[in-house]
Amino acid sequence: MRFPPEVDTVKARDRRGQEKAITGNRLTSWAFAEAYGAPDADSAEGTALGWARERAREAGVRAVSPGTGDALRLLAAVSGARAVVEIGTGTGVSGIHLLTGMRPEAVLTTVDIEPERQQFARQAFRLAGFAANRTRIIPGHALDVLPRLTDGGYDLVFCDGDRLEYLECLAESLRLLRPGGLVCFAGVFGGGRTVDSAAAPTEVRRLRELLRAVRESSQLAPALLPVGDGLLCAARS
Repeated sequence: MRFPPEVDTVKARDRRGQEKAITGNRLTSWAFAEAYGAPDADSAEGTALGWARERAREAGVRAVSPGTGDALRLLAAVSGARAVVEIGTGTGVSGIHLLTGMRPEAVLTTVDIEPERQQFARQAFRLAGFAANRTRIIPGHALDVLPRLTDGGYDLVFCDGDRLEYLECLAESLRLLRPGGLVCFAGVFGGGRTVDSAAAPTEVRRLRELLRAVRESSQLAPALLPVGDGLLCAARS
């Protein structure tokens, strides 16, 4: 049965309205989820995070979103992490989230090629109330530093450095993690380009290779979390 053109027009308009409402609800829900676990701005953690984010903005440094930080804090907590490696210190935003979730005696080893940024991170950790012996801050190129770290000595590896080196960081992470340990990669949506069919730059192609390698690895149980710009997580068998 065919409807008159004006009926089809009304139906199409209603459908567009419904789609717009669904999209709006999803965006609102996503924004709510991103802000859900944010600490009180007046708390030590909230003050330190605000300070570190401001330093990141000033330096043009990419910082994890609040939702990504919440996920990292949760993963560090549920894994009972005592030893964590962070690739990409930045100004300390992700490190604060990780340290908050880690056990009280745990140590965060954080690596960055820019020592100046690590000075900001050091101040942010102190502002958040973490003792100096809770962090081991190593300046240098990740692929030079990681081979010097202990095999099977870590509960979680978080990668937020050079996207072009993520596959190499994955190989190092598998060596560093204990059985049952977690590896996480930030920014795997590539600003939405990872799932775009358009011609992709090298960074996006490398992200796609990483996603495929993690999904197909017999050593990993993966999950892709839609927080921030995409957080790829996997547990090592």
